[in-house]
Amino acid sequence: MNDDLQAAVAAGVLGAEDDYRALLHSVVEVARALFRAKASSIFLLDDATDELVFEAVAGEGADTLVGKRFPSSTGIAGWVLVTSQPLVLEDVGADPRFGREAAESTGYVPKGLMAVPLLHEERSLGVLEVLDRPKDARFTLQEMELLTLFANQAAIALDLLQRARRAQAVLDGTGRPAVLARLAAKLEDRGDDGALRLLQALEDLL
Repeated sequence: MNDDLQAAVAAGVLGAEDDYRALLHSVVEVARALFRAKASSIFLLDDATDELVFEAVAGEGADTLVGKRFPSSTGIAGWVLVTSQPLVLEDVGADPRFGREAAESTGYVPKGLMAVPLLHEERSLGVLEVLDRPKDARFTLQEMELLTLFANQAAIALDLLQRARRAQAVLDGTGRPAVLARLAAKLEDRGDDGALRLLQALEDLL
């Protein structure tokens, strides 16, 4: 119950889920443009179902893939998630880790890709992929470093997104955690010193 109570108090100060989704979308849009790729995507690991979920997509599949799920062990994304290792492939069809069936189900089968894990406090939250850069673009170490920077930003946004969803679930519920969440939200809206002191006291208590 203690974790639920902490989430309840945090719910009053966490940003809206839409804000974090917008940040994730910005990451994939900029990554796609910078690498001149046909597509870029961010997957989030859903621990409850052990699935990877498309949370943000730019380029090919942007209108249809958000929300699509598949088992977390599937394909290149699954391998990167499990191993927490980045991967660059110029010809995915020649790699046994490539999940062709899963790719075909998305309506887009890439020829090459770069993928990096989204790590937060040593936890693998998901995967960032950049698909099909120009054929004349040779991969460099600097590109991987740059993609890792994007991944760091995406991991922060994913962590905040998960926290916001947990907090919202508490707000939508019943019982003591939900009451505390709504109280925290009202106190935060007031923004005066007394409200802030009460929030601090709640945090110390929990």
